[in-house]
Amino acid sequence: MKKTLYIFSDGRLGRKDNTLCFETEEGKRYMPVEDTGEIMIYGEVDLNKKLLEFLSQKEIILHYFNYYGYYMGSFYPREHLNSGYVTLKQAEHYLDEGKRITIAREFVRGAAKNIRQVLKYYNSRSKDLEDIIGSVENLASTLDDCGDQPSIMAIEGNIRDHYYKAFDRITGSQDFEFRERSRRPPKNYMNTLISFGNSLMYSICLSEIYKTHLDPRIGYLHSTNFRRFTLNLDVAEIFKPIIIDRLIFSIIAKKMITKNDFVKETEGIMLKAEGKSKEMLC
Repeated sequence: MKKTLYIFSDGRLGRKDNTLCFETEEGKRYMPVEDTGEIMIYGEVDLNKKLLEFLSQKEIILHYFNYYGYYMGSFYPREHLNSGYVTLKQAEHYLDEGKRITIAREFVRGAAKNIRQVLKYYNSRSKDLEDIIGSVENLASTLDDCGDQPSIMAIEGNIRDHYYKAFDRITGSQDFEFRERSRRPPKNYMNTLISFGNSLMYSICLSEIYKTHLDPRIGYLHSTNFRRFTLNLDVAEIFKPIIIDRLIFSIIAKKMITKNDFVKETEGIMLKAEGKSKEMLC
């Protein structure tokens, strides 16, 4: 199985013969291209057209994130699994309101099922989440009554509102209090972890869709519009609870990340941003 390559350092990524080479001030590191499925870039990384041609040939996607971990965009190689028939069918299911609603319901039903599983897991470990589990189950049972996309999105939003109330009970951490969902920018450390994890999940789902005949620009739960991709947002809803949220709870419980880690990282970002400003003034 191919691996995901994460680059947090500054440097230069290039092609060396038939492999990848990442060069920093500390030296060079070589990575077999055949073992790489996608690359997540967080640092200031230089690359050239020669590398992009190589990645396109090897069907490797590049995902870019800014200083704060926000997803910026992807280098999406020329599609190698083209199917006009699948694209037409995908569009047909979007334009047919009945078919679209059926698919959208299943995305939310899948997300609700995994949310319930996460809650039941921690409830069995003395976290007292019975009331939240009941609310999620009641809301999920009304999905079949929803006749349009806004109604389904409303149910999905309400399920997540109840689900988020469990976060503080699960973690029991004052340093990682949830309080409420906030984005761009996240208002606390827990929301920062959620946003960072979700960005990863969206990128991973985009990479997996790339391996199929499906068009990631045509989503069903999230409306298809002038945004680049929406189908990956749909698919990610199912997996965020059992992959991203469980991981967040685990690293907090095991103290693999602490409040001090965020403070140090923030100081590093501020120093780096200050350096960039000075460079631009010179």
